[in-house]
Amino acid sequence: MTTMPSVPAGPHDAAWVRVRASDPLVAPMLRQLGDEYSARYGKDAHTELAGYPAEEFEPPHGVLLLLLEQGAAVAGGAYRRRDASTAELKRIWTHPAHRRRGLARRVVAELEQTAAAGYARVYLTTGPRQPEARALYLAAGYTPLFDLAADPETIGPLPFTKDLVPPPDTARRVV
Repeated sequence: MTTMPSVPAGPHDAAWVRVRASDPLVAPMLRQLGDEYSARYGKDAHTELAGYPAEEFEPPHGVLLLLLEQGAAVAGGAYRRRDASTAELKRIWTHPAHRRRGLARRVVAELEQTAAAGYARVYLTTGPRQPEARALYLAAGYTPLFDLAADPETIGPLPFTKDLVPPPDTARRVV
């Protein structure tokens, strides 16, 4: 596990950490995401989650972040390079016991802030059977790249994009 520089994450002893996909702290996140997607969509989603090489979520082009409370992961997410100016958010997750606390919003904001050092925008997709994720991205200022009035089941994955604000006084690094 690679701990990020002291970054306040919120109340108590919460802390953001950058980790590799192979870190044992990531296993519950991937297992729970796979289980939830499988239940919502009626097919095994664990294979899809494993379909991206772990290196795509490592610097310099990507990152995998976890929010730890008392040493345990309660939320997390990742991004990978989509193209030279766009990061793609993936694996936004909140532990089931910690939902309804605004943690997913914090994960998205932290990923955006981290990605802004090297990317001009973010892109993501969510599934049509994830209305809470759709609402989260709309509330966070994402632009839907689909007709909001259409039945989500007729669209398939729901794509969103958002322009990022570069950190103040920081030159963009090449990614």
